[in-house]
Amino acid sequence: MIKYSNGLTYKKSNIKVSGNKVAFSLSSANRGMNLEEDIIQSNEYYLRHKMALIYKRPTPIQVVKVEYQKNVKITEAYFSEKSTTDFNGVYQGRYIDIEAKSTHSKSSFPLSNITKKQFEHLSNVIELGGLAFFIIEFVKHQKTYIVEARKIIEFKNSEERKSIPFAQFEELGREIKRGYSPRLNYLEFVDEIHRNS
Repeated sequence: MIKYSNGLTYKKSNIKVSGNKVAFSLSSANRGMNLEEDIIQSNEYYLRHKMALIYKRPTPIQVVKVEYQKNVKITEAYFSEKSTTDFNGVYQGRYIDIEAKSTHSKSSFPLSNITKKQFEHLSNVIELGGLAFFIIEFVKHQKTYIVEARKIIEFKNSEERKSIPFAQFEELGREIKRGYSPRLNYLEFVDEIHRNS
């Protein structure tokens, strides 16, 4: 088993080499988790460089069964409630909240991917002066966008549509290019968005 310095375990992807082209694919079950892992790695970079303190919010669980042998081992547990958003913390003295979403749709982002509780939570964050964002990955386009939560909430409240067309993400937010470290440098866009708003 190989572990990165940040504690994450290396996972072999499905790599295909054909002539001078290299392609890789990930199982659809893991794609959303890879977006979260990229954000976690980016957040660790931000903390190391004293830029921001942003953590993955743990999902509350209810422990049902525990085995006591050499170590305590949880053998059965359930999610006790739905979590609000994926990440929260402090950036430039302000509270920040981020929800990460990954979609396989080529044409649009379904608003049904966002729960009522998440819309309410992010609305409260905005109302109380915090920063609120969505990081949305379009897997088939291999593009990731950061969008102010306010814009998606306004779109949901003003439009009768059930999804946001892919083409509209160029207007709504900013594309985040993947890099090495940080993997997703989304904070530069947080700064840019707030300079222009």
